[in-house]
Amino acid sequence: MKVTPTAIPDVLILTPCIFEDDRGFFMETYQAREFSAVGISLSFVQDNHSKSCQGALRGLHYQIRQPQGKLVRVVLGEIYDVAVDLRLWSPTFGKWVSTHLSAEKKMQLWIPPGFAHGIYILSEWAELIYKVTDYYAPEWERTLLWNDPDLNINWPLVSRQAPILSEKDERGKLLKYAETYIELF
Repeated sequence: MKVTPTAIPDVLILTPCIFEDDRGFFMETYQAREFSAVGISLSFVQDNHSKSCQGALRGLHYQIRQPQGKLVRVVLGEIYDVAVDLRLWSPTFGKWVSTHLSAEKKMQLWIPPGFAHGIYILSEWAELIYKVTDYYAPEWERTLLWNDPDLNINWPLVSRQAPILSEKDERGKLLKYAETYIELF
């Protein structure tokens, strides 16, 4: 597995070794020893599978308690994936990183606990599978506003059309009013 740090070094792009032949391909998407060797030693407790149409934007979500680390990969289509650092003690607090993930490239993104996470669908449809390090807790879920001018995320909007949002995502908070992580976990 090739590990590539992003501009926020705790967020990692992981490229698996892929073994291809005439029948197709094989790859390991998770192996505890390899992940631990690169600093990802948290246990995963839940796998999620999501499908969305082109132009849908999900996020920027986080849980203020029971924060989740996420290991994200796309199994159909292509997405633009964004992580925003919400750890007050971090030198990159309030900064964000992004990458394109696709089924074709087979890369994964590791987003540790303490980040808000959002995706934007670039292809006609996209499906992603992601492992999380803590259980979903709707009472602790929070949403940052996807277009917060202080974050200034450069979403690659298809045909410059407004994204398709849920009501919850339309009501996201600006970073300056959002709950953030004030202590280590």
